[in-house]
Formats: sequence, C-alpha cells, structure tokens
Amino acid sequence: MKITVIGAGNVGATVAQVIANKELANEVVLIDILDGVPQGKGLDMYESMHVLESDTKIIGTNDYELTKDSDIVIQTAGLARKPGMTRDDLLIKNAAIVKNCIGSAYKYSPNAFYIIISNPLDVMTYVAQKVTGLGRDRVFGMAGVLDTARYCSFISMELGVSIQDVRGLILGGHGDTMVPLTRFTTVAGIPVEDLIPADRLEEICNRAANGGGEIVKYLQTGSAFYAPASSAVQMVEAIVRDQKRILPCSIQLEGEYGYKGAVVGVPVVLGKNGVEKVIELKLNDKEKGMLDTSVKHVTETIEEAKKLLNM
Repeated sequence: MKITVIGAGNVGATVAQVIANKELANEVVLIDILDGVPQGKGLDMYESMHVLESDTKIIGTNDYELTKDSDIVIQTAGLARKPGMTRDDLLIKNAAIVKNCIGSAYKYSPNAFYIIISNPLDVMTYVAQKVTGLGRDRVFGMAGVLDTARYCSFISMELGVSIQDVRGLILGGHGDTMVPLTRFTTVAGIPVEDLIPADRLEEICNRAANGGGEIVKYLQTGSAFYAPASSAVQMVEAIVRDQKRILPCSIQLEGEYGYKGAVVGVPVVLGKNGVEKVIELKLNDKEKGMLDTSVKHVTETIEEAKKLLNM
C-alpha cells in the first residue's frame, strides 16, 4: 500500500505521521510546494519509525512523479482559516489549489482513492471529482467524520462518560449548516435525548457546527489539525483494512435523500472498494428541512466555484 499526502502543513504532516504509526502503508509520500519542508518533516518522521517500531517508509518531496501508483491520495493542501473567516471565504484560492494538486496527482495515480480535507470541503470534493473524472466511490470528503467526532466529544464532556460509549451522526455540508441527528445519537445504546435536555442538546449541536471556528479563535494563527487528521486516518484505515465502517462522508448524491448532483455528507459503507454503499435514513420533517438548507448552501457555493474555475 502506497499513500500520498498532499500538503506538509499541520494537517498533512499529522496525517502522514499517524498513518505511519499505524503501519497502514508500506510507503507514505509527503508532498508540498515548499522546497525542503516535506523533505525535512518526512525525514524526521522516518527517523521516529525506529522508536515506534514501524516499517513504514516516509518520503518528502516536491515532485509528483514520486507519488506514482499511489493507492490512496489525501488532499490537505490549502489555505487555513484565520479568525473571522468562514470556510466559504477560502473558496476561490483553495479551489485553484485543489484543482492543480489533484490534477497533478491523478496524472501519476489514476486508480487511487482520493480523500479530500481542504476547505470548503464539500465544494473541494466536487472539484476533485470533476478534475479526475472518477466516480463517487473513489473521490470523497472527510467532513462528516470530523463533525461527528466533535459532536460526540462534546456529548461525552457534557455527561462525563467515556467517549467510546457515544455514537452519533451528522449529515449535510461541512460548516454552519451541518445537520446533527440527535434522534440517532446514543450513549451506550441509550438515546441521548433521554439524557440531555433539548435546549442544552441544541447548544451542543451549535457548538459542533462551529467547532472549527472555536479552535481558530483560540489559535489565532492557525486552524484545527489533530482532529481533522485523525478523521482522515479513520477513513484510510477503513479502506486499507476493509473494515466496512459506516462513516459520514461527503459524496455526490445520485438521488439519495431526494437530491441529485449535490455533494454533502451522508452515511456510507467504507471498505476496500472505497464507498461501497450509501445508507439512506428515514428523516423526519425537521431533519429533512435542515438538510434541504444545508444542501442548498453547498450547491450554491459549488455553482460559484464552477464559474470561477470554468468547470
């Protein structure tokens, strides 16, 4: 297994390190436009493999030719949010970056799975799929995995229980319009709506929706990277180990939930063949209304990106 990580910033470097720690690949290629950065970080990581008892080989480079025949490509490159910025503010610059990076990677790895992390994520997933021409089974975004991780973390904090007992699900676009499904959320099998008052649960959902912004506000000069990187690696592991995990990923819908062409997060089965199945939940009127709003926002942003990039 050969895995390429595009972008040697905080997210990309953390993704590469965790993949190597878990020995999910024989070789990890860390690529970035900045000369010396991926080489230095890659060498530093490789030297840590002896301590971690991992045989994964890590290479840092600026040359896409060294990514040839990758099985999985993870797109992390892009500008990070600054305080006061929304994910959509990054649209123009990051769309151009993703178009160039994915196009370069696809030239050498046309049969790879492409996992998108760059923001605004759902739109960047659309851009990557258009650039490669690959189906939604091979090009998908990380959004819902991260959103759900934040949501479940806040529930664990609220109740003071093990985070391992919390199971939740978030649909829709990666951003303020995401749709936390409290009706499908459980703690050790107990419906969360039986454990947390409705008004407090709504506050937790809002915090999850603004989870990235909260971290940006704290950091001032950067954005979240540990949770996004870990979320991406969970997706990688599901593919590499053929785990058939049910994870909320951003994909292009083909009629599911009543939408065709929209790119948003929905639960899918992720295994050795990428997205192997889309799970369509029976939503109530409130949940469907929230999802309609989220899909509308993402679709409008995609249309803007199509005009800007002449796609």
